[in-house]
Amino acid sequence: MKKGELLYEGKAKKVYATDDPDLLIVSYKDDATAFNGQKRGTIAGKGAINNRMSNALMRMLEGCGIPTHFVEELNDRETLVKKVRIVPLEVIVRNISAGSFAARYGVDEGIVFAEPTIEFSYKNDALGDPLINGCHAVALGLATRDELETIKVLSFRVNGALRGFWSDRGVTLVDFKLEFGRLPGGSIVLADEISPDTCRLWDSATGKKLDKDRFRRDLGGVEDAYREIMGRLEGTAAGSDTGRD
Repeated sequence: MKKGELLYEGKAKKVYATDDPDLLIVSYKDDATAFNGQKRGTIAGKGAINNRMSNALMRMLEGCGIPTHFVEELNDRETLVKKVRIVPLEVIVRNISAGSFAARYGVDEGIVFAEPTIEFSYKNDALGDPLINGCHAVALGLATRDELETIKVLSFRVNGALRGFWSDRGVTLVDFKLEFGRLPGGSIVLADEISPDTCRLWDSATGKKLDKDRFRRDLGGVEDAYREIMGRLEGTAAGSDTGRD
């Protein structure tokens, strides 16, 4: 598959055309941002870890009957994906109070919910990705009611699969962000990535944060945390061999 022109560069990834109009190449960067780009930095090896972890989890979810944009991992940092039109909504599923949820409602982190919650934010950097409800999403033409229902159903199915997967590896899935896209025929598939950038992952025994919160909150040990969570995924104790490029 031949890599073509650069179509888009975001905070964490670059997207390239290919010689097939229905396929794209996503390239993961080590750049890190937080708070809508107000904080910037670099996490060494992050791109390779996020690429490989996302692909492994996408393959697992495909096995659970959840459609995704994943096609093939090309190398440690690049993946071939189906071309989709991204639905301009970020979907956040929460199992435990943390981050902006805890701050918004004035509650402590770590409250385990009786059932998962779901919320949407409007993907718009200029507006700071504000929270949005389903009625507003339909009114703005961001998604149809049927699409929103499909996205909700798929998101909760993803949550169930990921919770079990990480629990088996001694990790608690606190919350995570998903994005979905439309294939040319209009069907909805899971897109973007699933990684320590987009998930809160805590060690089940100690509560240690093994995700991007270590960067957001200046907790230190960011690279070690990313390597450790990749090691958990691959079944290696410390993930010592997960930083290859």
